[in-house]
Amino acid sequence: QVQLVESGGGLVQAGGSLRLSCAASGSPFRINTMDWYRQAPGKQRELVASISSYGTTTYTKSSAGRFTISRDNAKNTVDLQMNSLKPEDTAVYYCRIILENGRDYWGQGTQVTVSS
Repeated sequence: QVQLVESGGGLVQAGGSLRLSCAASGSPFRINTMDWYRQAPGKQRELVASISSYGTTTYTKSSAGRFTISRDNAKNTVDLQMNSLKPEDTAVYYCRIILENGRDYWGQGTQVTVSS
């Protein structure tokens, strides 16, 4: 059974940094895309950043220039380094993976709170 375990969330002051990590296990298939999403209270879940198995990265307007996504294919992990955090970055952050068979899986989420 595929499992995703996220870590690294917490409370930080505006302008600070946090690093989120997600470790995937239990998949008999290779992992294609690894993503980070977030969901703020009362808002829809939105993509933050994405990285392909080849290392191609995609960022949104809100994450470009401040966040960096990276992965370790040997360990099946994906990290999100978040710098210059703003109160509007406060949300539950979710890791998502898409396997080579097309199925996707989500982590349980980790809370990030940025105080002003």
